[in-house]
Amino acid sequence: MKTGLFRSTLVIALAAALAVTGTLPALAAPARIKDIVEIEGVRENQLIGYGLVVGLNGTGDSLNNSPFTRQSMIAMLERMGVNTRGETMRTANVAAVMVTANLPPFSTQGSRIDVSVAAMGDASSLQGGTLLVTPLLGADGEAYAIAQGPVLINGFSAQGEAATVVSGVPTTGMVSSGALIEREINFALGAQHSVRLSLRNPDLTTSRRIALAINDLIGLPVAIPTDPANVRLSLPNDFNGNIVDLLTDIEQLVIQTDQAARIVINENSGIIVIGRDVRVSSVAIAHANLTISIAENPNIVQPEPFTDGVTAVEPRTQIDVNEDGTQLAVVPESISLQQLVDGLNTLGISPRDLIAILQAIKASGALQAEIEVI
Repeated sequence: MKTGLFRSTLVIALAAALAVTGTLPALAAPARIKDIVEIEGVRENQLIGYGLVVGLNGTGDSLNNSPFTRQSMIAMLERMGVNTRGETMRTANVAAVMVTANLPPFSTQGSRIDVSVAAMGDASSLQGGTLLVTPLLGADGEAYAIAQGPVLINGFSAQGEAATVVSGVPTTGMVSSGALIEREINFALGAQHSVRLSLRNPDLTTSRRIALAINDLIGLPVAIPTDPANVRLSLPNDFNGNIVDLLTDIEQLVIQTDQAARIVINENSGIIVIGRDVRVSSVAIAHANLTISIAENPNIVQPEPFTDGVTAVEPRTQIDVNEDGTQLAVVPESISLQQLVDGLNTLGISPRDLIAILQAIKASGALQAEIEVI
């Protein structure tokens, strides 16, 4: 006998548990200006380089499968005065790696930064290895830092004759303070007469509130919201200081941030994030579960004695349909996020069902929010 179980979620669902009165006030989240904006020109720069990790205990690249490692070894040894061209090289203690780092803003020559290391070839582990001198290049092709040092990996690998145990990712790691900055990025923030404040979460209301708060503090229209993502800040002519002093004065101002009503759904993991301002208009809703059970009980039919008949199988199928009680309810106007969550928790709605529910309510025009699927 075999049994099949099918679960069907109807188009729109919430339940009478959502039919509660009252709404919660939509309070904006206060935040400092320095926590919600980026300053034009104050940014990190990404660096990348190609290098070799040596000193591995037989866990490096196989030179036959990683020709770039072989070529890099030959070129490195030639720079050291050792000629190995045409020679047979059999070592598993070297691995070719990509080295990445972020150059912080206003970094000075001689300071150090952390670097990340990732194997390129078929190396099984970088444990115990040392990164050789590796120039780190910017987007313009210029070397801004030089990396070198012992590699600290994020996992381990243990192997025997019959089994292998791997924890984490032993083919990636980092060199703490492993890069020495050789070139600075020239940007004189203090010499600027105006800068742009870029919002991390663009919003028209928040942009305007930032400008109003700055102008109220300074007493002059020095801040102008140019779009949802930017506020232009200018240095007053009679200000006692430079643009850095002005930024220091305004970055502690607390702003009531605002945001569009949005629901973010990750269908792969079933994660749902519902924004504060999400509202549901008055709508009639229903939820039901349909369970179909199919059982096969074949009947064996034997021929009569002393006949030429053959044994036959007579199929016999039993189908049971069970539909849970469906309730039709009315959700009141402008139900709040707290009421929405409380009602769904009371019903025991799973995240998978909730995704279909929210999409169906949005399709009906009753959900006052944007749904973003990632």
